[in-house]
Amino acid sequence: MRESLPFQTEAQKLLRLVIHSLYSHRDVFLRELISNASDALDKRRFAALTNNAISSSDELGMWLKVDKEARTLTLSDNGIGMTRQEAVDNLGTIAKSGTEEFQKALAAQGGSGDLGLIGQFGVGFYASFMVADNVTVLTRKAGEDTATRWMSDGENGYTVEDASRSEAGTDITLHLKAADHDAGIDDFCDQHVLETLIKKHSDFVAYPIRMMWETSEPALDKEGKMIPGALPEITHEECILNSQKALWLRPESEITEDEYKEFYRHVSHDWGNPLHWLTTSMEGTMEARALLFIPERAQFDLFHRESAQRGLRLYIERVLIKEDCRELLPDYLRFVRGVVDAEGLSLNVSRELVQDDRQLRTIRKHLEKKILDGLKALRNKDREKYNKFWHEFGPAMKEALLSGIGDTSKILDLLVCKSTKEASTTLEEYIGRMKGDQEIIYAMAAPTAELAGKSPALEGFKAADIEVLLLDDRIDEVWLQQVLEFNGKEIRSAASETPPKSDAKSEQDETKDNETYKELLSKLRVALQDEVKDVRLSQRLVSSPACLVTDKGDLTPQMEMLMRQSGQAVPKIKRILEINPGHTILQRLSARPEGDVINYARGLYGQALLAGGGEIVDPVAMAEVMTALMGEALTQ
Repeated sequence: MRESLPFQTEAQKLLRLVIHSLYSHRDVFLRELISNASDALDKRRFAALTNNAISSSDELGMWLKVDKEARTLTLSDNGIGMTRQEAVDNLGTIAKSGTEEFQKALAAQGGSGDLGLIGQFGVGFYASFMVADNVTVLTRKAGEDTATRWMSDGENGYTVEDASRSEAGTDITLHLKAADHDAGIDDFCDQHVLETLIKKHSDFVAYPIRMMWETSEPALDKEGKMIPGALPEITHEECILNSQKALWLRPESEITEDEYKEFYRHVSHDWGNPLHWLTTSMEGTMEARALLFIPERAQFDLFHRESAQRGLRLYIERVLIKEDCRELLPDYLRFVRGVVDAEGLSLNVSRELVQDDRQLRTIRKHLEKKILDGLKALRNKDREKYNKFWHEFGPAMKEALLSGIGDTSKILDLLVCKSTKEASTTLEEYIGRMKGDQEIIYAMAAPTAELAGKSPALEGFKAADIEVLLLDDRIDEVWLQQVLEFNGKEIRSAASETPPKSDAKSEQDETKDNETYKELLSKLRVALQDEVKDVRLSQRLVSSPACLVTDKGDLTPQMEMLMRQSGQAVPKIKRILEINPGHTILQRLSARPEGDVINYARGLYGQALLAGGGEIVDPVAMAEVMTALMGEALTQ
């Protein structure tokens, strides 16, 4: 019996909304159809457990078939199928979810209402009309002898009629629109396009997705040479397009290292190997599993905030919902790759966005803690491998010290760097070496650890046998400006701190030095009044004649440079020039007349500026000063 039926009231408007506005990308139609087929296969498997009239098959799966001449694409499954009335109810009524009805019916019988079935809204099937002019569904319910054919153009209602099908299941045939790349419609008759879509969206669906794969080989003679003018030999072979390897669902003991590496390359599009990986699961009100990878090397776009790829792949029941889900990780962990497979997330109707931010925050918090704990475990187990990690991703990790979105104590605990005593140290190890009366963790930031270690500002610390951390990332200058603590010890910049005295110099000796250099200090202040805030005797210098010190609250030279490079207007910062009363240059300079002091003062200032990582604003003027000083020295 054949009958034509209209879509239910207001369904036409809703169908147009589905076709034209619901989905961001037209290619998700295949994801939706495969998801529905996967549900149908699950239903048949579950139904066979309680209904003797329904048999399960050892070959449950899906098949894709393309007819290029007719421009049709058919997805077949041997799942539960539908009766005629179910076809009318489920396909003729938009937003009536067969999966939802099935779950309710099973729950009413005392069974579980959570079968891991994907469909929620009953609109995914209608995504077919985004790429097809007409859709035909041939379906036969498991345990039934008759089949039903459902047909529609998505505009003028639908037609149902009796039909035949050799076994239970469903065939969905799409009469495809012409390829139109401007409209976002690819050529879905192209087997490579289909393979790409399945790898992207449905690679981990539990059932195999098979297709007759066409290959073309040149015709060869007996000697293996191409035969001129001969048509290529076309062969067909059935292949499985999806991997079905959802590693996160398998016990770790059953997974080899090569499988982890292969899976990483698959989900990250990185041809290298992962440096480290870890798995985690959530149970209770929110259930999710995750397989996370740390790459060996930082991505080239790690610090390109707008264009950088970041985030994890979000799956629900093995079906990709969002490829780059940034909401699952804080920004400072954007280098982590992997997958999260969650259950019970509240999706929007197109299943492209998660509606409940609270659910995502719960997963995000769990993942962040798991990653930080896993990195600490790696550091304690394999320091060499961890140091490689920190070299690549430490700058990104340190962003959490600025944003306030991370656990500051945990980030500081993970920090490793060079120091004036160690090639690699953590803050905890540093504290373990501190002298009994030391209450401050000292750190020095510079473009490289070597330059930081050579800074004149560290001479007093070295003389007093005080260890100083040597930081060489650009972001170090920024977070060191904040007041941070670790294990009760405040972290301060050595560039603006006075080191403990290293000798028994008495207050009387210091008073004597101040009296001796009183006149020179006055001369230097006058000569450099436009450049420095003050000139004073130094308690930090041992071998250098002078250094520049940043007053508390002022920008350091490196920070000033960073701000200028980012295009920000920076007012001129005057620093404090400290001179070494024990240095021969200062002792001799104190005896020179005021007129001779000017060039020497400028020379000292330039030397101190460069040694402290600063930048000469007027290099030509500085060159003239150095030329004058050399000329004077050579005439003596």
